[in-house]
Amino acid sequence: MSQTMRALVIDQTGEGSALRMTEVPAPLRVSDEVLVRVVAAGVNPIDLKTRMGRGVAAAIPSFPAVLGQDFAGIVEQVPYAAHPLHVGDRVYGMGRVPRLSGSYAELVSVSSLSVAPMPKTLGFAAAAAIPCAALTAWGAVVDVARAHDGQRMLIHAGAGGVGHFAVQFASYFGATVTVTGSARNAEFLRSLGAHEVIDYTNERFERVAGEQDVVIDLIGNVADDTGSRSLEVLRAGGLIVTVPTGSWPTMAEEAAARGVRATGYSVAPDARTLSVINRLVDDGAIRVHVEREFPLAEGASAHELLADGHVRGKLVLRVIPDPA
Repeated sequence: MSQTMRALVIDQTGEGSALRMTEVPAPLRVSDEVLVRVVAAGVNPIDLKTRMGRGVAAAIPSFPAVLGQDFAGIVEQVPYAAHPLHVGDRVYGMGRVPRLSGSYAELVSVSSLSVAPMPKTLGFAAAAAIPCAALTAWGAVVDVARAHDGQRMLIHAGAGGVGHFAVQFASYFGATVTVTGSARNAEFLRSLGAHEVIDYTNERFERVAGEQDVVIDLIGNVADDTGSRSLEVLRAGGLIVTVPTGSWPTMAEEAAARGVRATGYSVAPDARTLSVINRLVDDGAIRVHVEREFPLAEGASAHELLADGHVRGKLVLRVIPDPA
């Protein structure tokens, strides 16, 4: 195996950071890690935040640094002969936050607990769109909010990467789902299982949403008042879950004063939950929407599009063609 690989890297973080293609040392597999040849890499908001000096920027040991958490690819090496994964297996996963997994590259080495067999019904690009977004949605909707029959759930930003999985998980487990989104996404959101779509560009959701048991705030911005306004629609004892977690500490006191609860959720790699999601995908209960696929070398264009804030579903970087 070559000691170098092609990768999309940054030479610094902050406003002046830029992505460029170059040759870097190939990762060395250590301990229980699995070495994967990356076919496709998912693009997530944390990648943009890290490039700008937030996200997991503090975990970058040196430059040039390879961004990226999500990947789908082929197993190249396993830590021991009796490992449940085998060389040649088609797998997907995400790196361990706050470690930078470096999936914008030809090879990535990650913990065995972070990687699972791909859904049998998906190609590599669609599989690479799943891990971070779907695990985040599952954690917020299923693990924290305990979605169930008859539960009334309001989801903000339901058409995005995390959102389009959150809507589907909530609907699958029986919740009555109301979603805020633009008019152009209304049909898409209903196709995912939304019972009602509120056009946030024309209506104040707190005036029309009715009483809710749970709010999933996927905006989670301390500079935005969506979370605070969401407290108005919660029933007594209701729950708001914010992702990312930036805004929930500031809301906790206000939530308590209103007799409701506020918490945040941060994702972690979880091969076991990915295996559960696999079954839902292969059974046709959950679908993956890839808005656009970019060659790895055009990752900067993917970042620009995601930063615009209106991507439906996910963006993916193509590293190599799908193997036969």
